[in-house]
Amino acid sequence: MPAAISTIIMMTTITTIEGASVARLLTWLSPAFPTGGFAYSHGIEWVVEAGEITDGETLQGWLTDVLTLGAVRSDAILLRQACRPGADFVALAELAAAAVPARERRAETLNQGAAFVRAAQPWGCPVLPDPVAYPIAVGAMAGAHGIEEEVACVAFLQAATANLISAAVRLVPLGQSTGLAVLAALETVILRVAAGTRAATLDDLGGAVFRSDLAAMRHETQYTRLFRS
Repeated sequence: MPAAISTIIMMTTITTIEGASVARLLTWLSPAFPTGGFAYSHGIEWVVEAGEITDGETLQGWLTDVLTLGAVRSDAILLRQACRPGADFVALAELAAAAVPARERRAETLNQGAAFVRAAQPWGCPVLPDPVAYPIAVGAMAGAHGIEEEVACVAFLQAATANLISAAVRLVPLGQSTGLAVLAALETVILRVAAGTRAATLDDLGGAVFRSDLAAMRHETQYTRLFRS
């Protein structure tokens, strides 16, 4: 076989493999994938009732803090650790469950993790402990299917941000255009968080968004609730 033809075939195969990986990742992080993410607001429901998120500007400020200093950043670190060869899923699962600051937030990540594992079975899911936090389940699947860690991390952060914006759009309420404008404005924040977690270790887990943690706790006794967190 001529070298040129061989090279073309090899490049086509690589492109096909990479394309399949991206397609899988898009499916797993799609709002249509049955993880139940639409039912959780990450405490935003209480924040809206308290009058602290009222428009696109206040939503963007809140999410910037959650992304850079809160649980979403820690989730990105956990995902990266689970994505790497030789990851200790049991230890990661125990740490992730222990590090969650509120009962509803714990249920949020563990319920979504369990739902993700069940839904991902048609693609072949690695053996994971039960319960397992959502970012660990996603990271383990990405690693098992050869999806680049950086791509998985950015996609996860974008999907998490989009889900929280969707909750706010329904709760405030905000228009879809405002929600999309906030998502567009947060792209640089998402990329910055992804870059900042690249060399992070488990010692870097943690945050400083106490208001978000308190919101999650207060949501547990909120009188009227549409969301489970």
